[in-house]
This record gives sequence, structure tokens and C-alpha cells, in this order.
Amino acid sequence: GVGAVTQGKVFSVAIVLIPAQGRSSPSGAGPEVTQALSRAGSVWLPEDRELSVRPVPGRPAGAFCLPDSGGHWQQPPAYFPRTAMSGNGDAAATAEENSSKMRVIRVGTRKSQLARIQTDSVVATLKTLYPGLQFEIIAMSTTGDKILDTALSKIGEKSLFTKELEHALERNEVDLVVHSLKDLPTVLPPGFTIGAICKRESPYDAVVFHPKFVGKTLETLPEKSVVGTSSLRRAAQLQRKFPHLEFKSIRGNLNTRLRKLDELQEFSAIILAAAGLQRMGWQNRVGQILHPEECMYAVGQGALGVEVRAKDQDILDLVGVLHDPETLLRCIAERAFLRHLEGGCSVPVAVHTAMKDGQLYLTGGVWSLNGADSMQETMQATIHVPAQHEDGPEDDPQLVGITAQNIPRRAQLAAESLGISLATLLLNKGAKNILDVARQLNDAH
Repeated sequence: GVGAVTQGKVFSVAIVLIPAQGRSSPSGAGPEVTQALSRAGSVWLPEDRELSVRPVPGRPAGAFCLPDSGGHWQQPPAYFPRTAMSGNGDAAATAEENSSKMRVIRVGTRKSQLARIQTDSVVATLKTLYPGLQFEIIAMSTTGDKILDTALSKIGEKSLFTKELEHALERNEVDLVVHSLKDLPTVLPPGFTIGAICKRESPYDAVVFHPKFVGKTLETLPEKSVVGTSSLRRAAQLQRKFPHLEFKSIRGNLNTRLRKLDELQEFSAIILAAAGLQRMGWQNRVGQILHPEECMYAVGQGALGVEVRAKDQDILDLVGVLHDPETLLRCIAERAFLRHLEGGCSVPVAVHTAMKDGQLYLTGGVWSLNGADSMQETMQATIHVPAQHEDGPEDDPQLVGITAQNIPRRAQLAAESLGISLATLLLNKGAKNILDVARQLNDAH
């Protein structure tokens, strides 16, 4: 807002309003502001209209927040600098002055083309929500990007694609980092949290065939055909389902793996995440989508996570509006399942989730490395998602590394409990033995 300020009141003020889930319209401003809120617009209040405001703790000088319709103070998703207007109401001059002082939000990402596309999509959404902020993208290489001659499961590093980015967060070189959620461990280093989980794209795996096998499926590939994948999870499930095929590790970003497929004549097909191919615009290369009965997917696959400093409330507020409630609850259940199993990329663990009629369904499974031994179960839980946030503040708002202050706490806890319960069921039925043997064999080879 821009206006003349005196004794905690704002007169002749322009309010730019951005909708936020679970927030009510500000009171004291009449229908003009309510209408502006519903369309993310702006409105000028006449000079005789008062609107009470108060400073926003932890925000830059001049920031203020508005009361909701119940008289409760709410912090908006972004601050609006407050500057006294000139007597003739020259708002244009003030806006020009403010634009030169726009806050810059620095966004970290991996250097790969897919990582940049994913980060660009998140930044584009943030720019739409916060036109008063500038965003700068900072790309860097991670350990997983540099070590390309070793299978992921052999490297023994839990934060292959996140460590360097987290160091930049810790040093305040970036304010937030965009990741593929499946790359983020279920236990984050101290001081970090996932501040947003964006709406999930397809979580399924896709098969890309060598040009000479276009039109085939995994089932109709010739005997002893070699299929490339960097995932123990995929190899274990598919070996069990398609015993006539051979599976071999293939590393590199999507561009590199597709080039290896097309040029080396070594692979008849490779398995990739469908979401990555969609984001790259390579849907025409998809020869087969693997549904859960053929190959369940990785925890968090298809979703993007935004990692931030856990105590940076300003940035948490800023990115929190990106949370997609259904994706968030499904991924909390999946991550709780994986964490309780103490699984990771060195053992084959897979999931499938669905939300229908207030029920969250979670299927989880574990496999031996060759797929010969397996165990899977399905459980469900009722997830009540009220329209308004009904819960009070929490001392530790994180669940499986995720902070979602604008999503009802009870729904999050129910999702977490579902994941833990399913993992406990599998462990009680002997899943630990399968996982322990898988770890030992993976470490030995």
C-alpha cells in the first residue's frame, strides 16, 4: 500500500491484494477491497476512509499487515513497502522510486536443463503472486551431477543432489532452492525445511525405446534386451515382472541418457520419470507408461519441493502459498513410510498414493535387489481438510522435513500416521530382512 500514515492509520491508500489459502478478506475497507482480493487486483480508498494497520514483526521498515473479517491480524504473503504520498497524490512517482528498491529473492537450482525448467516454472508462479519482488536464479552443480560413472545406489551419499545447494542456503547466498522432491531425504540437515510442495505432475515411470524398437512394449522386447535405469526400485520391480530382460545402470541428466540410448546401440530402452519428460516437452519419446501394477513409483516422484531456511519466516510465508494440499498430504504419507522403513536409494522401496472422497490410500512395497522377494500392503485413512485452518501454532511445525503452516495440522498428522502405520505393518511381516539383505548385496557389489 502507498499512502499517508499517521498514528497507526492509513489515509488515501492503494492496497494491492494477493489471495492466500485460508485467509479472510481484510475488514474496514468495504466491498471494494473484498472484490479486489478475489481477483488479486488493487483498489484506491477515498481520502475519508480509514484502514487500521500495524507493523509486521521481522519485516523491513514500513511493512504492515491487515486484520481479517474477525478482527484478527494476519500477515500477508508478502510485505508491501509503506511510503508517505506527496500532497498531490503522485503515486506514479512513488511507484517508480519503490521499483528501484525492489527486494531481490535469490533462487538456487541445479544446472541441468530439466532443473532449470522446473525452477523457472516455480519462479514464474512467484512472479505472478508477488509482482513487487524481483527473482534471481543461481545455478550450480551438485555431487550427483559430477559423479556419472557410478550407480546412484553405490555412491553412499544421502544428499547427492542437494548438499551444495544447502550450503548456499546456509551461507545466505540463496533464499530458497527448487528440487525434485524425490531427491530430498526424509530427514533434512538441521536448519532447513521444505517450505512448499507444488502440485504434482504424473508420478509414473515411462519407457523410452531405441528408435528401432518404437512400437514395442517391455513385454514384447526381444529376449535378453538391455534396459537402462539408474534406480534399484525400478530394476527390482521390472526384473520380477519381465524376467526375459536385462537391466543395466545408466547415469546422466535426461539429455545424456537419451543420447546414450539413441547413439550407443547398448540399450533397447531406458526408464525415466514421466514428469521429467513432460516438463522437457519430450512426450513424443514416451513409448509406454508403467502403471502401479507394473512398477510403483518413488516417494515424492513428480512433485517439486522448495527448500528454505527453517527459521526464515519471511521466505516461509512467501513460498507457503505454493503448497498444493492434496500433493502435500500424499507426499507426507509417502515420506513418513520411507523414513520409518529407514529406506533410501540403496534399497528398492516404492509407493502409490491416491486421494478419493476424503480417504487417503497408500500402497507401499519393498523388494530384494533381483525382485525375487517382495512384500507390499495397502492402507487408508480418513483425511479431513477443512476450508479454514483450525489449529493453533506448533513449537515444531515440521513433519518429515516439511513445513506447511497454511494446511490444517490434523490432516498432516493423519497422513504421517498412515505412512508410519503401513511401514510398521510391513516391518512386522518381515520387510526388515528383505531390506537388510538388499543393503548388504548392494554394498558388496
